[in-house]
Amino acid sequence: MFDEAERLQRRFFRAGREAAEASWEPPIDVIETAHALVLQIALPGVAEEAIVLAAEPGAITISALRPFAAGAGSGARIHRVEIPYGRFCRRIALPPQRLELVEKRHLDGCLTLTFAKRTKETP
Repeated sequence: MFDEAERLQRRFFRAGREAAEASWEPPIDVIETAHALVLQIALPGVAEEAIVLAAEPGAITISALRPFAAGAGSGARIHRVEIPYGRFCRRIALPPQRLELVEKRHLDGCLTLTFAKRTKETP
């Protein structure tokens, strides 16, 4: 029990000390069909306007800041902190084929990115 409490304390205080550095990575699902690649990124509590997407050859990076829950100030006693907070950054490698982002949807705490597969013949 003490080991778990220490781990949570390190994670919580690390986010405060290193706000500029990424302190956690959101979980993702990658689904490939014959015509598309779909990424689903779990981002509960992260506002859509806070999410930054950066494309690079062969990968996409998703980053943002997930603020600590309201009510943690004003003398509140924190009994448990299991949900990660702070800055996150997740780099996702993409397959070595031509992909075009055709849909970006943020719904119910989940960001869904849909990439269409392009062939040389496809404009």
